[in-house]
Amino acid sequence: MAATKKSTRSRTSRSSAAGARGRKTASKRTSASKSGTRRTSAKKSSSRRTSAKKSSRRKYSPKAGQSVKREMHEFKRGKLKSGRSGKTVKSRKQAIAIGLSEARRSGAKVPRKKAA
Repeated sequence: MAATKKSTRSRTSRSSAAGARGRKTASKRTSASKSGTRRTSAKKSSSRRTSAKKSSRRKYSPKAGQSVKREMHEFKRGKLKSGRSGKTVKSRKQAIAIGLSEARRSGAKVPRKKAA
């Protein structure tokens, strides 16, 4: 019995806190509508919808993820070597860069390198 009472108390405290937050936002909405900014906020919401569609696409293909995973596995074991020099890679970022570079060469979907 005591356990159920505790859970109901926590629920009520959460709901009252959420209600308080809701009240504050409601007062902000009314003040925003009075100042005439309501139309501009509607335009912003439509632009947000279009950007959400773009972000839902994958930037990296699963094949690219597999190559990075393989390179990170070698890096963690201390067996990953860099290109011409053949030195052991000691940086996580460098290991990821090597994996992405291999994925690009194999034709996987990977964004272009940023111009320095």
